[in-house]
Amino acid sequence: MVALLNQRGITEPTPIQKEIIPAIFEGRDVIAQSETGSGKTLSFAIPIIERTNRRDGLHTLVVCPTRELAVQIAQEFVKFSHGKHLGITPIYGGMSIREQARKLSRTNIIVGTPGRLIDLLNRGMLQLDKITTLVLDEADRMLDMGFIKDIETIMHKVSKERQTLMFSATLAKEIVTLSRKYLKDPKHVQMASSVKPEFLRQTYYQTTPDQKLHLLIHLLKFERDLALVFCNRKHITAKIAKQLSREGVHARCLNGDMTQGQRERVTAEFRQKKFNVLVATDVAARGLHIDDVTHVYNYEIPRDVETYTHRIGRTARAGEKGEAISLVATGEERGFFQRVLFTYKGSIVLKGANDIGYVKVKMEDVPLHEKAERQAASRSTSRNTYTASSGKPRRVRASEFSSQRNHAYRSKDREESGVPASGRKLERQTVESQDDTFSQVNVTNTSRQMYPQRKYKRPNFQSQKPSTEKKRIWDKRSFGEMLQRKKKSKFRPSA
Repeated sequence: MVALLNQRGITEPTPIQKEIIPAIFEGRDVIAQSETGSGKTLSFAIPIIERTNRRDGLHTLVVCPTRELAVQIAQEFVKFSHGKHLGITPIYGGMSIREQARKLSRTNIIVGTPGRLIDLLNRGMLQLDKITTLVLDEADRMLDMGFIKDIETIMHKVSKERQTLMFSATLAKEIVTLSRKYLKDPKHVQMASSVKPEFLRQTYYQTTPDQKLHLLIHLLKFERDLALVFCNRKHITAKIAKQLSREGVHARCLNGDMTQGQRERVTAEFRQKKFNVLVATDVAARGLHIDDVTHVYNYEIPRDVETYTHRIGRTARAGEKGEAISLVATGEERGFFQRVLFTYKGSIVLKGANDIGYVKVKMEDVPLHEKAERQAASRSTSRNTYTASSGKPRRVRASEFSSQRNHAYRSKDREESGVPASGRKLERQTVESQDDTFSQVNVTNTSRQMYPQRKYKRPNFQSQKPSTEKKRIWDKRSFGEMLQRKKKSKFRPSA
């Protein structure tokens, strides 16, 4: 084990490893509060590997909230158990349950998510009565995701003569209650916050909802290292990644709507630095352990301080420097950062768009598909058109403005190709104001100047071939007479 650690460049234990590893070897239960990047995975992986043999059978169960985290913990077990040939099986949804159940007969250590473990238990494919070590990693996140009943079911299935290790970023009331109920005289380990001003610089920019995306693009265009962009909603991650790619930023998205194969492929490519910007949700934030991330961007502000802690914990790891940048656009988000200031010691730098020499994006630089969205979202910005007849301004809708612009581009293409443009001719001018930039469209009716008035020619229907279909024409008078004859014949006496 020492040789493997030296090969990985690990020569000294972290503070949490100094506290937990001896307690695990003594056989004590442990409850530890530690943030991501503190080395807690190795703090329980090393003792478990050391006291597990291939012929022991199923020995350890590690429960974690997300698939990505299950895969990464399993990889750590495989990496540091080289030579012992232990059976280590990750169990999570999105993969074949029969294939996973088939591997259980040759497994010593299971790393799984609560949902798939409960599914295997209900089908009778998994027995936990021989488990001697139970690890609950990211326990607070599992409770937030609604897995409390699943966790209690798993703990009831495991042998009572077990060692329980519980790790959590925060010690909420539910975590304390759960530990008192299932842990026996646990060793409490509480580490200081790893968010330190000398390693992690926290910055937030005051902007507007209209300019938030363009400010993010401006910041990421100069980014050469790995960066994470966090959003609260899954569909926003795909939208942001697509827009960043259009602007020349090599970005991909990671969310729960993707298949397990897609998520694993994106995570692997991000580790291999095939692209440098990953747009992800908070669920992915709990499962990503990548050491080379230098910047974390909060495009959508998290809903609580704990989620913010986990997001910014993706960077400034293992003594490396990093920066957490948040884009604040509403009063509610500003209030959230006031709570963050009271939570963390140190300072959070406030910046504006002008502090970085950021110039507001002009209307002609905005893509056509986004024009309607921007104008519908910002009702206060003036967008006027001036007619040639009256010269008075009138307000136009976003859809009309977009159609006029498309018509202008079509007219320009026709003029360049030698074909005169028909209809209206649009001349664009960009006008800058203190609030925003808007476009002023001069509409001139040029159809009479370009085209002389033409006489309308009626089509010659006689030259066309007559229709071969037989049409039955009903005459009101003949139809009425036919009805009268039918009524008379109905009452006619028989001969």
